[in-house]
Amino acid sequence: MSKIATLEVDGKKYEFPIIEGTENELGIDIKALRGATDGIITIDPGYKNTGSCESAITYLDGEQGILRYRGYAIEDLAEKADFLEVAYLLIFGELPTKAQLEKFDTDIKAESHVDEEMKKILDGFPKTAHPMGVLSSLTSALIAFNPTSVDVDSEEAMYNAIVKIMAKFPVLAAWTMRKRLSLPLDYGDSSLGYVENLHKMMFSKPNKSYEANKIVNDALDKLLILHADHEQNCSTSTVRIVGSSHAGLFASLSAGISALWGPLHGGANQAVLEMLEAIKEDGGDTKKYMGKAKDKEDPFRLMGFGHRVYKNFDPRAKIIKVSANEVLSNLGVQDPILDIAKGLEQEALNDDYFVKRKLYPNVDFYSGIIYRAMGIPVEMFTVMFALGRLPGWIAQWKEMRMRKEPIGRPRQIYTGANHREFEDIKNR
Repeated sequence: MSKIATLEVDGKKYEFPIIEGTENELGIDIKALRGATDGIITIDPGYKNTGSCESAITYLDGEQGILRYRGYAIEDLAEKADFLEVAYLLIFGELPTKAQLEKFDTDIKAESHVDEEMKKILDGFPKTAHPMGVLSSLTSALIAFNPTSVDVDSEEAMYNAIVKIMAKFPVLAAWTMRKRLSLPLDYGDSSLGYVENLHKMMFSKPNKSYEANKIVNDALDKLLILHADHEQNCSTSTVRIVGSSHAGLFASLSAGISALWGPLHGGANQAVLEMLEAIKEDGGDTKKYMGKAKDKEDPFRLMGFGHRVYKNFDPRAKIIKVSANEVLSNLGVQDPILDIAKGLEQEALNDDYFVKRKLYPNVDFYSGIIYRAMGIPVEMFTVMFALGRLPGWIAQWKEMRMRKEPIGRPRQIYTGANHREFEDIKNR
């Protein structure tokens, strides 16, 4: 028997069906609310209690600290799969066979060139431009070199569009960093794997041969997997709502990059490092700043601890904490910023105030530490986030288009002035 929710307004009752997800999540289906009640709508600023869609991609339980892609636990994927496998899983719904993965990899490599004229667009930006602004613009500019709209009813056309952006996006991301560091642009090496090639494109020097570091590349691979999708967050919702107007894949992704740029979303790991820098400049006393974090009257905010969704330990943080220790040990980095980070971590994990409130270090805390140790500039941290989130955005856009979801069009409650008579300018 299906479940029903009853809403009563001014003595009149209205019934709405309750939808149940495969993990027993419940949602009241109110799409008929406005018509049934002569114009009543719901108000939910930030959409914290509103489901914008049904999706089969990612399951997240913040209370229990569970994250799964297409049913697979994030812990298993991070340990047993590589990023390209996870990307295929998210986009196409199943883990690839050996033949499917090899074809996906080969097809991506065949499209990994970027039109030379894109360099002119890159040259137009000053070195001081934020990499996320550059990346968003370059992604949008891809439309000019691929002007044909994706035929979503054609499996081949969809596949080709997906392969193109998976191939070109790492090149654009690496170029934004190399421009900032005054390094010559690098196209990478098609003999390398996806993540290893990304690392080469970012860090290779023109006067020495590239040497891969397995521990660093494995950590980078895990970071990309952990960021690959996270349900209906700000940037993902942006990609879906832009795509709902039938905007193309590249345009929708560009909008998602802009949404991710905000410090409350993808900029969180950058904010962590900026906080650590500020603590260092003030003498590096971690106990002092943990005390400030506990003082409700103090404006100081402890970045990288707790999470908007997870009310327990961020499952991604448990995984990447191990990689952070491995990378720091392997690279032998001596950095006072990283020492401060370790100090804050230990203070939080052993302080009753933080333990009782479950304010544990989150994935942004550890990812910032790893990127810092790798030598990635702090302004590039959000670009790294975008690289990981790319397959999730693609999967969400593809799902939305394949399900033929209607154009996004939120309602509002008007609170402005009532009707006013227009006054001529000389009488105002």
